[in-house]
Amino acid sequence: MESLLSLSFDYLSSYDGVKVRKGLRQLEGLLAQICLSRNNSGQQDRRHSIAVTGNGANGDRQPPKDLGQLRDDPAFREFFKLQEGFEWNVAMRLTLTLERLLSRSSTGANDLLLVSTLDLLQGALLIHPPSRSLFAREIYMNLLLDLLDPTSCPAIQSSTVLVLVTALLERPKNIRCFERVDGLLAITSLFKNGSTGREVKMRVVEFFYFYLMPETAAGRGAGNLAGPQRTPSKRSGSGRREDETKTTNEKQALLGRYLSNVEDLVEDLRDSSFGAVLA
Repeated sequence: MESLLSLSFDYLSSYDGVKVRKGLRQLEGLLAQICLSRNNSGQQDRRHSIAVTGNGANGDRQPPKDLGQLRDDPAFREFFKLQEGFEWNVAMRLTLTLERLLSRSSTGANDLLLVSTLDLLQGALLIHPPSRSLFAREIYMNLLLDLLDPTSCPAIQSSTVLVLVTALLERPKNIRCFERVDGLLAITSLFKNGSTGREVKMRVVEFFYFYLMPETAAGRGAGNLAGPQRTPSKRSGSGRREDETKTTNEKQALLGRYLSNVEDLVEDLRDSSFGAVLA
C-alpha cells in the first residue's frame, strides 16, 4: 500500500495535468478497493488492477461494505494506520494538490481536476475522520473558502460545499475556525450572488441546515470508525475552549448577521425529523 500511495503522491505533485489525473485515479482505485466487498480472489485481483492502473468499467463495481465490515477489514485498518502519519496522509496530499491547482489559470481541464480532487478529499475525510483536524488551521480553511468564489464553476462550488460539511462534521474546533475566517460571510455571499446557480444554492441551503444543528464534540459520534479519540481541549487567550460547542441559538445569531431568514430555517429544522435534537 505504501508503494501505491508513494506513486500516486508523485503524480499529484506534478505540474502535468495528465499525471495529476493519473494520480487521482490511482487514489480513487485504492479507496474503492478498500471500501468494496470481497467475494472471491479473482475480483480482488481485478480491483487491485483497477487501483494500480485507474481503469475499470461500471460492470466491475462491487457492492460497498457496511460500516461494521469496513471497520474490521485488514486493508482498511492498514490504510487507517498509515493515515495517522504525515508521510502517507491522503487528505493532506489532496489539500496540497488543491492549492496547486487553484494557483493555475482557470481552464476546463483544470476545473475537472479540481472537482475530482475535491470528491476524493471528501471520501478521505469520511474514511479517516481524524484527518479533518487539518481544517482547524486557517490556511486550509481559507483554501476551501477560496474555492467558493463566485467566479468558480458550479461543479467546483457544489463539491466544495460537500467537502466543507465533511470537514466540519463532529469538529467544533473546525467550525470555530470557519467562523473566525469569515466563512459565514463567504458562503452567504455565494448564496445571495445573482450569478449562483440553483443547484449550488440548494447545496448552500443544505449547509445552512447542517451548520444550525447542535454540535457533537470530536470522537463522540458514529463518524469515527476507529472509535472515540478525543484530544484534551486547549483554551484560547479569552478563556474559551477552542473546541467548545455552540447551540443552535448561538449559531442562529451568528448566521443572522448575514442572512435575513435564519428563523425560518430553524423553524424548518424544528418541524423536521431533526426536531427532537433541537427541542
